[in-house]
Amino acid sequence: MIARTLTTLATLGLLAMTAVWGSTFVLIKDVVGRMPVADFLAVRFVIAALTMLALFARPVWRLGRRQVFRGLLLGVIYGIGQLLQTWGLSLIAPSVSGFATGMYVVFTPILAMLLLRQHMAAVTWLAVLLSTVGLALLSLNGVSVDLGVWLTLASAALYALHIVLLGQWSRQGDAFGLSAVQMVAIALVCLLATAPHGPTLPPDRGAWFAVLYMALVAGAGAMLMQTWAQSHLPAARAAIVMTTEPVFAAAFAVALGSDVLSWRMLLGGGLILAAMYLVELMPRRGTLPAEAVHHEV
Repeated sequence: MIARTLTTLATLGLLAMTAVWGSTFVLIKDVVGRMPVADFLAVRFVIAALTMLALFARPVWRLGRRQVFRGLLLGVIYGIGQLLQTWGLSLIAPSVSGFATGMYVVFTPILAMLLLRQHMAAVTWLAVLLSTVGLALLSLNGVSVDLGVWLTLASAALYALHIVLLGQWSRQGDAFGLSAVQMVAIALVCLLATAPHGPTLPPDRGAWFAVLYMALVAGAGAMLMQTWAQSHLPAARAAIVMTTEPVFAAAFAVALGSDVLSWRMLLGGGLILAAMYLVELMPRRGTLPAEAVHHEV
């Protein structure tokens, strides 16, 4: 009963985190129009890293050498994924980028099978299919595969690897420390991308507000929530829950008047939510319980 409650709370936590990510699209589009992409990412993640180190210095100190190394590796994977996704976004439409990035929902169970030899129930693959079709309806309206798409697909593969390894390595007691170490590695990767000149600062108050929101809420807070939640959820299930990001992004776009509600949004969002409902109700036989999955993200 307690395990089931923790699983439900972890799912709700991932949903809240994904809603925050969905709220950032408008902010990011505005800020990167006024400052270089790598500089924006560097400033954002440096602020997030310093904040997390200040808050969670003791949990970081308590991590063993192995967990510190794992946290750094997870952060490097995630940071490179961020850079590839952002560079890809500069070459393709945001909607196409959203679909290509969301393909981590397909890559995650494949990597879990290849790397961890996990068995996936048929209902998991059905949920993956529903999520993919839903993402396509939300995002695609005629698309050609070019360099931007390939870069974004590469970032999706790295995000999937991050989800799989985080699910494998995250432990409930290590969530604070492991999150902080990951954030430090992400910040270092993004700082290196601004070499040799280093990052420029946000140009005005509005840009600073966006960067601080992205750093503290969508950065530090989201990483902490994902790390804790994945200590209670299988990787494939976490990936399917996180595909609700474009649903939230579309909802915010409509609510803020930057987009118009369409049948594609309703049908695509409905399919993604149906996929998440499937994995919430899926029988535990045929899939490993969350407690077994993080055996030794």
